[in-house]
Amino acid sequence: MKKITKKIKSYFLAHKIISVVVLFAVLGGGYWGYNKFTSAALDTRYITAKVERGTIIASISGSGQVSSLNQIDIKSAVSGNVVYITAQNGQKISAGGLIAKLDDSDVQKSIRDAEINLESSQISLEKFKIQNSKENIDADLAKSYDDGFNAVSNVFLDLPGIMTGLNDMFFKDNITISQWNVDWYEGQVTSEDREKTTYLKKSFIDSYHKAKNAYDKNFDDYKIISRNSNSATIENLITQSYETTKLISDVTKNANNYIDFVNSSIQKNNSDTPAIINTHKTSLSNYTSKTNSHLVSLLSIKTNIKDNKDAFPNADLDLRSAELSLKQKEIALQDIKDKLADYFIRAPFEGTIAKVDIKKSDIVNSGAVVATLITKKQLAEISLNEVDVAKVKIGQKATLTFDAVPDLAISGIVADIDAIGTVSQGVVTYIVKISFDTQDEKIKPGMSVSGNIITDTKQDVLIAPNSAIKSQAGKSYVENFDMPLAPFATETIGFTTKITPNKIPVEIGLSNDSRSEIISGVNEGDEIIIRTILPTTTTTTAPSIFGAGAGGNRGTGGGGVRIQAR
Repeated sequence: MKKITKKIKSYFLAHKIISVVVLFAVLGGGYWGYNKFTSAALDTRYITAKVERGTIIASISGSGQVSSLNQIDIKSAVSGNVVYITAQNGQKISAGGLIAKLDDSDVQKSIRDAEINLESSQISLEKFKIQNSKENIDADLAKSYDDGFNAVSNVFLDLPGIMTGLNDMFFKDNITISQWNVDWYEGQVTSEDREKTTYLKKSFIDSYHKAKNAYDKNFDDYKIISRNSNSATIENLITQSYETTKLISDVTKNANNYIDFVNSSIQKNNSDTPAIINTHKTSLSNYTSKTNSHLVSLLSIKTNIKDNKDAFPNADLDLRSAELSLKQKEIALQDIKDKLADYFIRAPFEGTIAKVDIKKSDIVNSGAVVATLITKKQLAEISLNEVDVAKVKIGQKATLTFDAVPDLAISGIVADIDAIGTVSQGVVTYIVKISFDTQDEKIKPGMSVSGNIITDTKQDVLIAPNSAIKSQAGKSYVENFDMPLAPFATETIGFTTKITPNKIPVEIGLSNDSRSEIISGVNEGDEIIIRTILPTTTTTTAPSIFGAGAGGNRGTGGGGVRIQAR
């Protein structure tokens, strides 16, 4: 061994350069590998899955014993008057056999009302589809543009006369020669009213020139546009004509204010109102009536065009809303029909009627015992807490397993539920009896049994793993990314990204231990985060590459990388 060590030492001393190069290559490769592993491990990893469509089943579990007494109390699920009784003491009865019937007239009326509501919704949906077809929407929009062009044409039947009338009324000298009428009005007031008159005169003249410029431009544009012009051109013309008419309406208002003030000043001097003033006021009143009428018409056209343009995107939403309303009516009708069955009290399985506890015309309350049934079927008595038992109903399917026969599972049906619970150490429990669908000689009375009761099932719904669903401030959400994630650099599962995931609010429906129904917020095929792996590191000291030497200690190894998942 000493000879081998001496040979190696001689070789390294004889080949110093090669030895140093090899040493640094080994150290560099080790450092690179270590750094590569730790840097990758320090990245947050995201594991995703797609939202799928499928069936979700909710169930409740409980445990108990196989009953030694094969009889159950048949109870009424609703309250009502007993109409007739078909079962008698000692009578054999088949599964589903009728024991008694309660008065269901109120439920029948509710069914008729629900059917009428459903039919009304169906008619409304069909009418909506017809009225909001693309062809009808296109036709309505085209008509609104045509009506708009007609409205503009009507405007320009009146506006030229109004503008000419205003010009003749104020910018002619037909009251006093060599003086415009607008200036004549100013000269009729007393000196104390002169300042206010000058202000009103200027307001009128400024508004008149502004309206005149807009009118001239609008009239020129109208002349070169026809009803066959494109929709954007006609829509701009309608808007332009509306704004022009508003300006002319302002002119008539300012003219009225001006004339009224002058007339008031004249009357303060106990002078009679000149006839020309009354003539002008009559004309202005006529102009005001016409401009207001055109403004209402043009505004209605503008609104109609907007509504018809918005009809395209809104039609889909309105259709979905109408379809949803119809679906709600269908569900409401089905719910009432399902309740109708409760008024027919039937045997849950084959057996013998031991006792009938009611008679005709009795008023039966919900949960009251109607009859006692003795059966050859075995029964399991499962204990449930008050929260779980509220979700269980007679007739629900169940699966039973047995500690003594681990390879056996038997299907069953909920046959009876305790109306009154048992309190033990402050905990309330209820016994639920489940009948066996099949008999097995290996099952004996008193054996321990576990029951899994199916409380609800939904098919063709969006489903996501429970690990993907988070909550904040009482609201549920899932997380996703706007873009696909890059695969993780090593063989480790998951993806990495520096982007912060989005929070998507969702509405949760039916849930079980592993999955939940997503009512809204995401679509089928959406990629969502189901697990996030967060990195944490511990301090690591690299071992010394030199061993013990003068003034040095041998390095200590250890440490590593620890991955924390949430």
